[in-house]
Parts: sequence; C-alpha cells; structure tokens
Amino acid sequence: GACQRTNLCNESLMLEKLPACGKFFEEMMKKVDSKKWCNLTEFIMYYDNFTQCTEQEAKNASCFWPNPLTEGFITGIHKQFFSNCTSEKVHWEDPPDEILITLILIPVMLTCAMITLVVWCSKRSDIL
Repeated sequence: GACQRTNLCNESLMLEKLPACGKFFEEMMKKVDSKKWCNLTEFIMYYDNFTQCTEQEAKNASCFWPNPLTEGFITGIHKQFFSNCTSEKVHWEDPPDEILITLILIPVMLTCAMITLVVWCSKRSDIL
C-alpha cells in the first residue's frame, strides 16, 4: 500500500509570522483618516492584502486557512481598528394609516375584480 505523507500544521511558526501581517496592515491604516475606518471602501485594498498575508503565512506553516488561530488573530485586528464601527439598529415604523389602508385595499379590490371577471366569463361561456 501507498503511504500518504501528511504535513502537520506548525502553529508556532504561523503565530510567529502572523504579527508581520498585522504590522503591515497597521502601517497601511495609518494612511487612512481614523474617522473613515468604518468605511470599507477607504481601506479595502489594505484589508485584502492583510487577509492574503494571513492566508499565505498559514499555508507556509502547513496549516489550513482559516483556522481558529488565524481567526483569533484577525478578530484582534478587528477589535483594534473597528471596535467603534457598530451598526445602528434601524427602527422600523408602520407607514401612515392612509398609505397602509391603500396598500391593503388595492390587492383586495384586484382580487375581487378578478373573481368577478372569472365568474362572469364562466357564465357567458355557453353563449360563446
């Protein structure tokens, strides 16, 4: 039988190399105004390079990506840069009564009209 060689994940090597990805991302984020850190379009290229770096370092250490260690590292970067980027909850409100009544009555009236038309046409089918 053929023996399949498996490479074990070198977690310590990966953890040693990941901070370089974070440092590079940190340097790039210094170019972005901190008030714009919640706007992904302002730094998407830097973030893409960061994720590619973490993926490459994981592969260099024979680890799959993502894995719990890289996810933890990425989460730490998120906490460092994006902790103030909470999305505000949208408060939904009902439309005014006039609009609500109109939105309800139009389908009801159309349904009644279609039923009337079908009944009327079925009674007239003997004439045609």
